Amino acid sequence: MPGVRIPYLDGRTGQSAALERIASRVGDQLTGLATPDGALRGCARPVFVGIGASYAALALPVEVLASGGVPGRRELAGEIGSGVRFADADLVVGVSQSGRSPETIDALAMVPLNQRAAVVNVVPSGLADSVAHAVDLGNEPDSYASTIGYTGTLVALSMLARTMIGWTPAQVAAEWAGIGSTLDRHEIAMAAVVDEVAQRAHHVVAADVVASGAARSTSESGALLLREVCRVPSAALVTRNYLHGEMESAGATLHVVIGDGRELELARSLARAGHLTLCITTTAVEPDDHLHVARISEDLPVPVRTVLQTAVLQRLAGALAAVRGVDIEEFVFDNTDTKVEEPAA
Repeated sequence: MPGVRIPYLDGRTGQSAALERIASRVGDQLTGLATPDGALRGCARPVFVGIGASYAALALPVEVLASGGVPGRRELAGEIGSGVRFADADLVVGVSQSGRSPETIDALAMVPLNQRAAVVNVVPSGLADSVAHAVDLGNEPDSYASTIGYTGTLVALSMLARTMIGWTPAQVAAEWAGIGSTLDRHEIAMAAVVDEVAQRAHHVVAADVVASGAARSTSESGALLLREVCRVPSAALVTRNYLHGEMESAGATLHVVIGDGRELELARSLARAGHLTLCITTTAVEPDDHLHVARISEDLPVPVRTVLQTAVLQRLAGALAAVRGVDIEEFVFDNTDTKVEEPAA
């Protein structure tokens, strides 16, 4: 069945309640997979596969796994080439919110059935039907430039990764307890600063979104949103790499810097040079004329922070689209080969 499409702003408005539903539903599905003989227990070499926003989401579970000593990795579905990339994997997890991304379906077809898993929003779907272990978000209505589907995927992937490193179902569920109210509070707190940045960014010709570690799920999906939603040429860049020459092109550019380490001095450097900069951080940073700060509570775990960071980029993209007079729901290109056909009813 196809996913139900809703307007971008409706997706943002309904996101808090949707994430509560998704966390509960995924937790229920993981109970069986978390048993001593379940697919996620003892998984020592998982590989995550996706494309587009789904690939961006995979930075989060890889970092969660690393925190528990499990060497997971992510692969771009369209670049797999052959099954040799999966030779050392004991579980391959395909991620596609629609369940219809042909590249991801084809990649998992290279793996024995009992080693295939999937995280999708829509069921039934081609990807969910082709694996031994499918986890779904519950057919949540989502916007074309994904809101609920993307943040819900972050929730599900972090829950899978926590289960892989040995967390109990109760521990996994507790991390997301109250996510709806947490997101609501965060939305209220960040609204004014993000909207001001959008107003000041009406003239920009490009955007750089810079982060490292788990926050790359935010930077990569955020750069995609800025391209899709407000048609600003945007790039997702890794912090240390950005310092090695990539930042030299700064000028008439919006800079979004996410993190608490070297990112802080990077944000200050850009602002001191007169460049419009939004810093998303847990650290107390003094704003100025060019440096704007969206602060996230340092008491929250990394997966929750990643969802909240993503909400900042979602709001920024929507607000900037309004400032630039871009219709969020109107897309320039319709690429017909990015989704497999739905089976006839």
